[in-house]
Amino acid sequence: MNENPLLPRIDRPEFAQLTPGVSEALQALGRAIAGSGLAKDLLELIKLRASQLNGCAYCLQFHLNVARGLSVPAAKLDLLAAWREAPVYSPRERLALAWTEALTGAQGADDALYAQLLAEFGPAELAFLTAAIANINAWNRIAMGLRFAPPLPAGAA
Repeated sequence: MNENPLLPRIDRPEFAQLTPGVSEALQALGRAIAGSGLAKDLLELIKLRASQLNGCAYCLQFHLNVARGLSVPAAKLDLLAAWREAPVYSPRERLALAWTEALTGAQGADDALYAQLLAEFGPAELAFLTAAIANINAWNRIAMGLRFAPPLPAGAA
């Protein structure tokens, strides 16, 4: 067994081989969410925020690469950990980030936040947003538990 916390226990390709259908199911969920009409940059922000909260290095690097590829403004990526104090996020992004924190942390989702989200997103988009948060939390736990090696940053050799 690997006791070095910097080395993978099982890496992502091996995980996919060992668990036929699991990676594919999570990826299929991701594709369904991507086809929902929710903005891709919004989805990357919630994936990054959940990954920050969970401390998942693999998912942080992976979704930073994706977000940069989508040209998400650097300020939004740089200030994400302090999004409540940063003026760069839209009201819609703020609600999505609050929902991400509520569903990722132990505090749970209160009715007032849910009502605001429902008014902004509507029932279908809110359901997809909720599924997106659940999906990234599942990936975070898999990647953290097995210590997936973070992918190289975009543009790295």
